[in-house]
Amino acid sequence: MENLKDKTIGAFVAQDFRTAAVFSKYKIDFCCKGNRTINEVCEKQEIDSDVLLQNVFDVLQSENNNTIDFNSWPLDLLVDYIEKTHHRYVEEKTGIILQFLNKLCSVHGANHPELFKINELFTAGAGELSQHMKKEELMLFPFIKRMVKTKESNSVLSQPSFGTVSNPIAMMMQEHDNEGERFREIANLTDNYTTPADGCTTYKVAFAMLDEFEQDLHKHIHLENNILFPKAVILEEEFA
Repeated sequence: MENLKDKTIGAFVAQDFRTAAVFSKYKIDFCCKGNRTINEVCEKQEIDSDVLLQNVFDVLQSENNNTIDFNSWPLDLLVDYIEKTHHRYVEEKTGIILQFLNKLCSVHGANHPELFKINELFTAGAGELSQHMKKEELMLFPFIKRMVKTKESNSVLSQPSFGTVSNPIAMMMQEHDNEGERFREIANLTDNYTTPADGCTTYKVAFAMLDEFEQDLHKHIHLENNILFPKAVILEEEFA
């Protein structure tokens, strides 16, 4: 078990996404900061590493695993899935959540001034996420798919304008960190999306949507940071 303490959080979640629930229970970031080892996390957050690993093993060894094994997917399929599932989710939900937050600010802002900060944070995140996804869809993802096709056809890979795939990946990961930090602040301001005693139905729905949005974002970032990006770097190295 000792050697597994040097395995990264992201590697466990890539192996079986059900382990994400364990890390979330311990308030361990498995997506933006999934490159940390069990030892690193436990030392920093004062968690018993043996207990944490046992909880992870319990999940890994349990039956009825209906979790999709994204780690086994070809990269071009994974790219399509991320776009059609997570990018589309962000596009569809952002406007709806903004409408609810604006309404909350007008109705409950006087008694809950934190709503204005929540609205400000989500609005900024919505704008940056939109630009972020376009950069992936127009620059990074097409190159990853081109690498897959080039390998399949055993042909020569042409040099991208950005030099190496590691360059846009570094940018995307930094932007993931920014969004992760933004949502940590939103979670704190909402007391982990807990509706206050005087909260109406709109309040409950808005917080529930924010909670769901953050959970989707965590899975979205996990698929990229812990699976797609590392494998894209390895694939590019094969051409060298």
